[in-house]
Amino acid sequence: MSQSPGPSGGRRAPVFAGGPIDRGVSEQRVRDAAWRQSSRTPTSAAETVVEHVRTLLERGALAPGDRLPPERTLALYTGVSRSSVRVGLRALATMGIIQSRHGSGTFIADGPPALESKTLHFLAALHGFTRDEMFEARRLLEVGVAGLSARRASGEQVAAIAEEVTSMFASLDSPLDFLRHDIRFHRAVAAASGNPILASLVEMLSEVFYERRRATVDRARDLKESAEMHRRIYMAIRQRDAAGAGEAMNRHLQLAYEAQLSEERSRAAEPAGVGGALP
Repeated sequence: MSQSPGPSGGRRAPVFAGGPIDRGVSEQRVRDAAWRQSSRTPTSAAETVVEHVRTLLERGALAPGDRLPPERTLALYTGVSRSSVRVGLRALATMGIIQSRHGSGTFIADGPPALESKTLHFLAALHGFTRDEMFEARRLLEVGVAGLSARRASGEQVAAIAEEVTSMFASLDSPLDFLRHDIRFHRAVAAASGNPILASLVEMLSEVFYERRRATVDRARDLKESAEMHRRIYMAIRQRDAAGAGEAMNRHLQLAYEAQLSEERSRAAEPAGVGGALP
């Protein structure tokens, strides 16, 4: 919840959608103020809580790291039951908007933005996203991200990318560890783009890609070639070569597509009961 200095230099009273809390204001007046200032029409009591918190964020009354008021206060300001408040808070937690800290309360998430990958997993299962569609989405997204990273990456971010390249070369004999550093490399490149929306999208896609690739990566034929492709992307970013970084990323993703296709064919050709997914 947002606070600012009061008349004596202390902290001001918490601010919610209906304005600063006035302990003398009647509960009905508080409810009326909250409802009047809501421009949306929630479809359920729990959604009322979600919309209330979103309104506070949009107006700057809440910021990352702020603590939410107790359930009873949220119930008062939204005009719903405390059980509905709990359902709404669980929905916000699932979306990554709030975090519960044991013994401290519930806070607005203060880390980098993150999209829930489980939603994409469900959509993939529901609509049958294909390997081709996944790689096409990655290529369109990550080629541009690599170019942005070459322009914007800080020294610290370049070092983080380099660390993942080094770890990939050190993991050539451990396909699953290699895959983990591969995913972290792409996330580090996305973080260096300076665009948190793109970084969130890359993180969400990379999680889905990881879950699919981990079932076949033990059949990878040449991890050293993959590590070398990542090194070329890193070198282009370090040299501030946006076009080169994009080209290297495009080439890498094309080779990664071909590698996964080969791995899947190898897995499908094995007799039943032989090999299997990695744990």
